[in-house]
Amino acid sequence: MKAVERVIHSMQNNLGEPITIDDMARTAMFSKFHFSRMFQRVTGISPRRFLSALRLQEAKRLLVTSSLTVSDISYRVGYNSIGTFSSRFRTNVGLSPTAYRQVDGYVPPLEEHLPPSWLGRDEQSVVQGRIHCPAESQRGRIVVGLFHKRIAQGWPIRHTTLPAAGEFTLFDVPDGTWHLLARSLDSGLGEEYVATLGPLTVSAGKPARPVDMWLRRKRIFDPPTLLAQLDESMQADRARLPGEHALPGV
Repeated sequence: MKAVERVIHSMQNNLGEPITIDDMARTAMFSKFHFSRMFQRVTGISPRRFLSALRLQEAKRLLVTSSLTVSDISYRVGYNSIGTFSSRFRTNVGLSPTAYRQVDGYVPPLEEHLPPSWLGRDEQSVVQGRIHCPAESQRGRIVVGLFHKRIAQGWPIRHTTLPAAGEFTLFDVPDGTWHLLARSLDSGLGEEYVATLGPLTVSAGKPARPVDMWLRRKRIFDPPTLLAQLDESMQADRARLPGEHALPGV
């Protein structure tokens, strides 16, 4: 764990530099093969994917807190091509860097809707369960979603938003193997809470057992949340000080 933490800190401090797996393994003081397996086991994703997420997370921050151009930001977070940066940002965050800056990072939350494909079907695959919260927390809304990987980037396969801890159901889930992610913001402490479960295999006609997920404080080992719509779902519950931007749709 300490070795992985050391590597993540090194990533955070050198986002603009070319960082290879060999560089990471040397920082961890392990062989490249052993390091890659250990990092995946601790964080749930590969070192390269984690580094990419950190870079895009920093780009999100710079877009709303600095006057740097999009081109300057792309280079500052380690991209040699602004085209590649813009494409990856849009794919993972949900809108272009310019659009993200124009709305100051505040976008409408994920819309709640039931996909029409499930209506009238005799068999529908669902993922359901219960979200549990620590007794001392004071959280607001909780976003629950299914993703391809153990990282909230790109549009979720299915999602729902809960007003508080409790039961949830995701309808009409496609067959496949997914990762279930939940996240929220403590309205009293301003701390992010997360829960992860997976991989979950969903198959039509084979009801999955209900699952239990326990929210916990986000740790350095948890991959950044990139999808902008999930940021909004948390920000909407944050008590805003006078002069702060109003959130669209709230």
